[in-house]
Amino acid sequence: MQILIIGSKGFIGSHLVSHFNSDNQNNVFGCDIIEDNGPKYFRVDKFESSYETILKSHPFDVCIYAGGNGSVPYSIENPETDFQLNTIGINRILTSIQKFQPKCKFIHFSSAAVYGNPVFLPINEESKIEPLSPYGWHKYMSEIICKKFTSLYNLPTISLRVFSVYGEGLMKQLFWDLHRKIKTSKEVTLFGTGSESRDFIHISDLVNAIELLIKKAKFQSEVYNIGTGKEITIKEAANTFAKIYDSEVKIKFGGEIKEGDPINWRADISKIKEMGFHPSTELSKGLQQYIQWIREKELR
Repeated sequence: MQILIIGSKGFIGSHLVSHFNSDNQNNVFGCDIIEDNGPKYFRVDKFESSYETILKSHPFDVCIYAGGNGSVPYSIENPETDFQLNTIGINRILTSIQKFQPKCKFIHFSSAAVYGNPVFLPINEESKIEPLSPYGWHKYMSEIICKKFTSLYNLPTISLRVFSVYGEGLMKQLFWDLHRKIKTSKEVTLFGTGSESRDFIHISDLVNAIELLIKKAKFQSEVYNIGTGKEITIKEAANTFAKIYDSEVKIKFGGEIKEGDPINWRADISKIKEMGFHPSTELSKGLQQYIQWIREKELR
């Protein structure tokens, strides 16, 4: 396959590049805003990206859009910028695909943030859309943009509502925050009560899900939950991390509520499981790998 990964320097994008490059039958091209003189790489502008030159220069079977903003707090502080990165950016790339490569399969990274605080768990793809942040709304808007291009121009698109992905290379969010705090103190205080819950999926399971969808999805603008189907409290997840990282660490919670954060999440992944998806990395195993990566990184 000829694959274009937009956002190839980011956490998810870099794993996708490595994963698809491991198969000699794939020809993988990266695209991001960071300077890189390596082969098979396109640099674009953060806000005024023009993909026409890229799509004119090479035929692609698949385009994966893993770019844009991935931070809820940033979207709250900078809603207009988040809109540009997460909504206008999708429209721009799809416009170029429509013009030059209308048969290219397009994979859009949406987010579980579109659901907000669900009334019932687990959350399936038909659950109510009620985001708590500009980030969530803009991700939902970009899903609608994908539907527009599929409906009007027959472009093959899908959107992935990804839950709490973690793993080697991630330098933000809960586990990275724990790492930084544990380095300076044996007593760590986190936001919230600890009873909040998430559905944590390891990056390796996410990339396997994407490979499966490329092969089996209809690409008729459908959406897919990408998670494990398991609900884990933040307290349990934090204590699991601390036990592996440093057994003497004690975790406390300050009780604050962070704007834009949901309370409880668990994905219903029946739709993708019916296609053969089975997440295989338990949280404890995934955190062991993540902590090993952190320690190796600090030695470099």
